Amino acid sequence: MKEQADFNAEAILRGSGLRCTRGRLSILKALCAAKSPLTGEEIGCALGSKRPNRVTIYRVLERFVEAGLVHRAYMDKRARHFELAWNCTESQCHPHFTCEHCGRTHCLTEFSLPMVKGLKKGFVVHRQQVRLEGLCPLCASRPRRSANLPRSSARAV
Repeated sequence: MKEQADFNAEAILRGSGLRCTRGRLSILKALCAAKSPLTGEEIGCALGSKRPNRVTIYRVLERFVEAGLVHRAYMDKRARHFELAWNCTESQCHPHFTCEHCGRTHCLTEFSLPMVKGLKKGFVVHRQQVRLEGLCPLCASRPRRSANLPRSSARAV
């Protein structure tokens, strides 16, 4: 099965016109294995001791973005999150849900939202991204100290 995954990653890179380097293959495989968007740092951690350096990871990610393999899903606390572009169109990304309690982000690929309409004259939308925030099912079912306060406020009490 590992050989099949290797072959697919190589085929994806070659099909996008990119050379198959060890770093590119490992980063692409880390993104394929992820269930949600990852930061460059999270990709590095997923690759373990054989990971490329941080600059190389970000250069590869930017090259993947240029090739249309990956897109920047969103920013959180100044960190860009990347994911494979397979579940999205060029103009619209699937929605993401981030839990305010546990911090996990879930891809909502089963939902599609209409493109925004009626913007004031002069605005040109290149890409629409929607990020929802609240409580995931697991965190919503747990009792909380102060149910009405977001996680950051509940800690301060």
